[in-house]
This record gives sequence, structure tokens and C-alpha cells, in this order.
Amino acid sequence: MPCVYRKMAAPMLRHLCRVPQSGVWTRGPRAVRPGARGMLVAPRARGLFKEFFPESGTKTELPELFDRRRAGSPQTVYCGFDPTGDSLHVGHLLTLLGLFHFQRAGHNVIALVGGSTALLGDPSGRTKEREALSAECVRANARALQRGLETLAANHARLFADGRPWGTFTVLDNAAWFQKQHLMDFLATVGGHFRMGTLLSRMSVQSRLKSPEGMSLAEFFYQVLQAYDFYYLFRHYGCRVQLGGSDQLGNIMSGYEFIHKLTGEDVFGITVPLITSTTGAKLGKSAGNAVWLNREKTSPFELYQFFIRQQDDSVERYLKLFTFLPLPEIDHIMQLHVKEPEKRVAQKRLAAEVTKLVHGQEGLDSAKRCTQALYHSSIEALEVMSDQELKELFKEASFSELVLDPGTSVIDTCRKANAIPDGPRGYRMITEGGVSINHRQVTNPESVLVIGQHILKNGLSLLKIGKRNFYIIKWLQL
Repeated sequence: MPCVYRKMAAPMLRHLCRVPQSGVWTRGPRAVRPGARGMLVAPRARGLFKEFFPESGTKTELPELFDRRRAGSPQTVYCGFDPTGDSLHVGHLLTLLGLFHFQRAGHNVIALVGGSTALLGDPSGRTKEREALSAECVRANARALQRGLETLAANHARLFADGRPWGTFTVLDNAAWFQKQHLMDFLATVGGHFRMGTLLSRMSVQSRLKSPEGMSLAEFFYQVLQAYDFYYLFRHYGCRVQLGGSDQLGNIMSGYEFIHKLTGEDVFGITVPLITSTTGAKLGKSAGNAVWLNREKTSPFELYQFFIRQQDDSVERYLKLFTFLPLPEIDHIMQLHVKEPEKRVAQKRLAAEVTKLVHGQEGLDSAKRCTQALYHSSIEALEVMSDQELKELFKEASFSELVLDPGTSVIDTCRKANAIPDGPRGYRMITEGGVSINHRQVTNPESVLVIGQHILKNGLSLLKIGKRNFYIIKWLQL
């Protein structure tokens, strides 16, 4: 049965639980499995968890918290995702992988969309203020992020089940509680629990105050709202652990201090490492180097190729961070890779695992077809590609729909597609070998098109002029 998620508004929490053994979705509490004491060990061994806060609690309190699952008490972990764009990107994957590791160990996880906090903009890790977004834009982005999170959770449940009972995956939007708040009431009841000296001491605040841009009050107040998110989830869902990128540690600390002041209870923060480009820049929308998880912005083929192109000195680390493969299996993959690095065995496995998580098995199959068609000149791959795949693969290509008249020739096709100039020059481009159809060079301009050779079984022709100019032709009335 396919996974079906519904939009969830606090304080009601609808549990959508999958029992991987049977593939059936059920509601309500889950049976738990003993042996969760090593919950923190495996992700740390993979390099997925970087810092723990408070550090004093990581040796006893935090392991004991997760060990309560042995007594039938799974914990709740959350991570926030601000909808400053309409798609998640590769930079978000590690925090999602962190949530999935907790879910796989039987704990409940919450992906929190910041439908309200995105109106302010998180200053963490930034040198200047974010461009302000309209409320309407943020709402649209929040809906898009929710769909993206639900798709990833569904792919995870459907394609990566390991036979263990898992915890729940829930998507919430903090607009559900912040829209009910009145400014003066919020300042009076919440603001008094925060000390200016502490807030000003945060590294994210200090770096901005010393910059030429400075820092707005809206940005400064962001950490207070994130702290309240943590408190709200603690109070309504029993959430005791916040997960975030390493640039979120200051905001996590604010949440810890706020909750401890109000309740006397201990909560915890865990950070994951930030993924950077080869130049050291953080991967993300603001840096202009984002690799998106939405197919309309980055195709499965492009995502697949992004990981295929990873350098040899990074691939082992990325296999540990971005996949669920057991560490002994990763060791075996790396042994094969060292013997024959030119085959890029490790990169191909990394690309396949990530693409399958993000786009499902269908997306992975599409990425492999596109790879065969583009880099291996595979006619078989071209013949089974959809219009969408061809457009994704040849993004700059012109797309034409033509009627196949009897006797249509190569030069007729090129001219109808506006691929060559009129007159003798266009004729010579064909005779001199500058034109190919479906990866096959054609040199006779008067050759009549043949179905199965010039026209593929899917009714398409891929016309290439020179080295880089592609034209996709869809034939009608075949």
C-alpha cells in the first residue's frame, strides 16, 4: 500500500506508522524493539553527528534517554526547515538522514517547516540579511517543502525498510502556533525569560554585529522564535532532542536554556556537519550552488551526476553520510574502488543510493537511462526515454512537433526544425558530417527518414548539429 501523508497542524499529531515487514501503514503507538542503547554510536561512527549539547550530558543522560525505548518509551527528535525557497536541496539531506536514523531505531521524528520563522530569516552562517519574502511566497514555499519532505519520507519507508519496527515521521508547520500569538502577549510571557547578554554572545550574532551590514532586530529575534519552537514541541509532543546543521548550535543552546528555565527539564541538541563545495562554500540556495531535490529544478540525472562527479578522497565519507549502507559493505565497496578507481564503483553506488532516496526507483532508472543516452550513445536508452527525460537531459535543446509526410528527408527535417541555415551552407553542413540523428552521423541530405533508424520506437528523433546543439523532434501521425 503506498504511503499517504496528510498535513498536520499542532497540537494534533496524527501518527502514520509503517510496519516495514508487511508494508502496511497503521495509526497509533508502535511496538518497540530493545537494544537502542547504541543509537548514538552508529551515526557517530559514520561521521553524521558532529556536536552534542550540553556536552556534559552526552556520556550518560543522552544515551539513557534513548535507552528508555527498551522500556517502551521512544523519544521524539525534531529538525527545522525554513521555506526560504520552494525546494529542499542537497544541503538539507544530512539533517534528514539524521532524522531517518532516529526513525529507523524506533524513535519518532518531526520535520518542522518554518512557515512563520522564514518571514524573519535565520542569520546563522550568513554574512548579510536575507532578502525579505512576502507572506504569500512563504506560504507557497512551505507547502512545497512539506510535499518534498513527505516524498522523501515515503521513499525512505518504501525502498529502505530493514525489517525493524520504525518510529513515526511527522511534518508540522510552526505557523500553526505562531499565527495564534499576539505580539505583546508573546513578549510579556516569553521575552522575559531571555537575557540580552546571552543572546548577544552567540557566535552568529557576534559575526553579524561586526560586519558592515550589521544585524536587524528581526534577525536578532530569530533565535527566540526557534527556542520557542523547541519549547512548544517539548510541551506538546514530548520532544527532547533538536537536530540541526553545525551553524545552528547557538539557536539550539537558546532553546535548551529557555526550556530548562521554564521546566527544569533537560533537553539536548545534536548537530550534523555542513556539506561544502570543492571551494569550501556551504551548499545552499544563498551560495548560488544548490543542487535541488525537486525534479523540476534539478533532474534525477543531474542529481545522479552530481554524486558521480565526487572526488575519490570524498566518496567514502559521503557513502557513510548519505546512505544507509552498513559500514562493512562500504569498506568492501572502497576495496573494489581502490583496485579499479577508473570504474568509479564507489561513486556510482553513492549516486544510486541518494537518487533512489530522493526520486524513488523510477527516478534512479531515469537517471541511468539518461546517462547511457548521453555518455554512451545508447540507442536503446533513447528509445525508451520519455519526452520529460529528453527535455531534462537536453535542457537547452529546441523541442519541435512535426508531421511525418511521405518522403521526408534529412534536409527537410533539419530545416523544419530550424537546425540549419537555408541554402548551400546548410546542405554542406550535412555532407561534411556535421549532423547526426540519434547518435548516428548522416551525410546524405536527400536520405528519406526510416522508422526504427531515424525515428525511434517512442516517436522521437534526437538531432545534433555540430558538437553541442541538440534538437528534439516528436513525430505526429506515425
